[in-house]
Amino acid sequence: MRIEHLRERSDLGVISAGAVKSLGVSNPWRRCAAGGPWQRMYPGVVLLHNGPPTPEQHLTAALLRAGPGAVVTGAEACRRHGLPARGQEIHLLVPGSVRGSGRLILERVCPVPPAADVGGFPVVSCARAVVDACRRLRSADEATALVAAAIQKGRCSPSDLAAEARVNRYGTALVRAVLEELGRAESVAERDARRLSRRIRLPTAHWNVTLAGADGVIIGRPDAWYDDVGLAWEIDSRAFHYGPRDYERTLARNSRYAAAGILVVQTLPTRLRDNPEAVAAELRKAHRAAAARPRPPVRIVEVS
Repeated sequence: MRIEHLRERSDLGVISAGAVKSLGVSNPWRRCAAGGPWQRMYPGVVLLHNGPPTPEQHLTAALLRAGPGAVVTGAEACRRHGLPARGQEIHLLVPGSVRGSGRLILERVCPVPPAADVGGFPVVSCARAVVDACRRLRSADEATALVAAAIQKGRCSPSDLAAEARVNRYGTALVRAVLEELGRAESVAERDARRLSRRIRLPTAHWNVTLAGADGVIIGRPDAWYDDVGLAWEIDSRAFHYGPRDYERTLARNSRYAAAGILVVQTLPTRLRDNPEAVAAELRKAHRAAAARPRPPVRIVEVS
């Protein structure tokens, strides 16, 4: 049997041992011995060269070992979605009971979740991939970084991740804790901001109101609004809101504020927590500066 025929039947040089035998090679494993021209990737799976496999060949071999209906999840799927996931294992979800080995994890599920073609491979949704990847992490920092990257890059939303973690609860305590902390961080930051605003005894702020200009066009919805002088206060979380798209939205928001004559103070939640006196001083100074110029023609509006 000519090697060209084998390569034609292979996928990226990956082929099953059964297919090799059907093409006339009675003992493919002899060619996979040390110094041989081929190599054994998994039980029943052969790579038709003895050099280092590419990531695509590794994944192709894993899917061939897993059998029909297998889909890619976990760290490998995250990377296919463009996320910087750690972990060298290949995690596949399968409908059958075939076993993995080495870096190959085969998890039997029923039903197998939907998958989309990503670069020629069946890959689960980003939310499912992130949740499954976090199931194999032990570090909260690593899980937080992966969740933040998925949200920042717009691959999925916190609600997508929370829904996936609810459906597949086994081993998801870490990712659920990260998502809970995300929600808690935002609520704690607002709580701290309200406490600080009361303590510094500025005129009572309005919280999360919508602002419009004299022409009725919506300008923004600041976290806090000092209506007496036209001062906005935004609590901007760098960890979860400073992805590329969010950064662009923040710049656009600040440009609208500037065009309307609104002064804005931006505060990180960590600074509000760790150095509240400095934040208080900045707010007082900004309030004095806002009071020293004519108040802009901005008003609070109700949005249905």
